[in-house]
Amino acid sequence: MRMMKMTVTDKEDGQKVKRLMRGTWQISSSLLKSLKWRKNAILLNGKPVTVAAIVHTGDELTVNIADDGTLSSHITAVDYPLDILYEDDDLLILNKPAGIAVHSAALTEETVTVAGAVAHYLGGTPFHPVNRLDRGVTGVMVVAKSGYMHQRCMAILHTDDFRREYRGICQGVPSPWQGTIDLPIGRDPDSVLKRCIEPNGLASHTEYEVLQTNCVRSLLRLRPLTGRTHQLRLHLSAIGHPLVGDWLYGTENHDIITRPALHSYELWLRHPLSGELLHITAPLPDDMQKLI
Repeated sequence: MRMMKMTVTDKEDGQKVKRLMRGTWQISSSLLKSLKWRKNAILLNGKPVTVAAIVHTGDELTVNIADDGTLSSHITAVDYPLDILYEDDDLLILNKPAGIAVHSAALTEETVTVAGAVAHYLGGTPFHPVNRLDRGVTGVMVVAKSGYMHQRCMAILHTDDFRREYRGICQGVPSPWQGTIDLPIGRDPDSVLKRCIEPNGLASHTEYEVLQTNCVRSLLRLRPLTGRTHQLRLHLSAIGHPLVGDWLYGTENHDIITRPALHSYELWLRHPLSGELLHITAPLPDDMQKLI
């Protein structure tokens, strides 16, 4: 159970509960509709009320924003250790390992997924990933503990209040050493998995910077300004510098690395409820350290 509380101010005196929930807490209409039918989900001074109730200065409004649902039938909870970088009542921020998918793939049977491991850890509640990482990509991944927090996080995704940076190791040296890749992305008509640069595709923007190089490979700082599937991998391939080990958009070589050399390195997140600025970093994994 996740209870949010607020004390009514002079400015809010005389307003309806519904207005405070929709305005102050930004509760969606769908969640508000659900809360109306939950027992004791909305309390005013400790007593159940409807959303039409009028509040007064000094009143205490309490709302239960926890999920009123169970785990999806597509997710199997599994006891698998999580590398937790940060946790509070609303957020779970993980350091995702390589080789594990976020969800089970339609054509692949997965013994372990991030969804299953989180479901086990949280006791079978619905799974709400805020940012998703490909199976081979490591690093910072944010999971919301409720649909309400997921909605609040998604509202700030790809803004300065939810800023992510990656580290990638590419073939060669991009020129110039710092810039922005603006290439629209669409589905590859010949593949169920692959994406392609498509003039009529979705606008996609990536900032990059070369941090160090030996002229054969380069360590990059990457910031996705949009969130398209395979965006960083495809953008680097499109400018002639695919990620080392990228079997889909570059060249696979297990003697060097067994996955695309891409890591979700750093996150700046303005907590939607507390307003606190979280700064989370996941150290570069060993296989990428060896490449450097």
